[in-house]
Amino acid sequence: MASASSESNTIPGQEADTPLQWKAISLTHVEYVKGDIIGYGLAWLSLLPIFILVAFVTLIIFRRDLHTISFFLGMLVNEAINWVLKHIIREYRPIRDRKNVFSEYGMPSSHSQFMWFFSMYLTFFLFIRVYKNYTWLDDLWKYATSFGGFVVAALVSYSRVYLGYHSLGQVFWGAVAGIILGTLYFGVVQFVVTPLFPLIAACPLGELLMLRDSTLIPHVMWFEYTSSRTEARSRQRKMTARKSQ
Repeated sequence: MASASSESNTIPGQEADTPLQWKAISLTHVEYVKGDIIGYGLAWLSLLPIFILVAFVTLIIFRRDLHTISFFLGMLVNEAINWVLKHIIREYRPIRDRKNVFSEYGMPSSHSQFMWFFSMYLTFFLFIRVYKNYTWLDDLWKYATSFGGFVVAALVSYSRVYLGYHSLGQVFWGAVAGIILGTLYFGVVQFVVTPLFPLIAACPLGELLMLRDSTLIPHVMWFEYTSSRTEARSRQRKMTARKSQ
């Protein structure tokens, strides 16, 4: 029985007397001081970039919109640039002996850069790509959404300083990099990539993947709502006609 217990606590290639060492996935492992309510809330808030990426993957799977895909690819490019910058600058984090970090380098902050990239791109998208109403009151939701995005970006940036993962300078330059990259990337998508959307959607691969180009549709949600209602009513009439025969 003792030997069976020993074997159950080992993994292939490891000696029986060596205890297992458990390791957390540092990308999602955020530490805070026990009993600190503010730290607890900010720790959850600092996971927002991961939630945003999951939401984008879900949108892409179910909607297949080319601009959503472009936005998502931009966030991945932003993360890749952040990784390159970190390994060029090589500035360490404030707490260097911390085990649960994804990278030992902290300049610039990837969380800060991600959130400011997202908020900047979202603002351009709302005021340039989304339909415009006749009065600014009808577009008030755009201002509220944009402002809320920047507030959340600031809170996520602050959470990285509060929790000791970054210095103030690291999150500041992360924000600067995110704002610059978000602006540049939106310009590339708007003026270079968007004209190619019809060709991408019409190509064999685009049709196979059911990619959509909704650039010329002023109100996508209203269009999808009315289209689904029209299709549902048409099918209902057909079913009623078949039953009456």
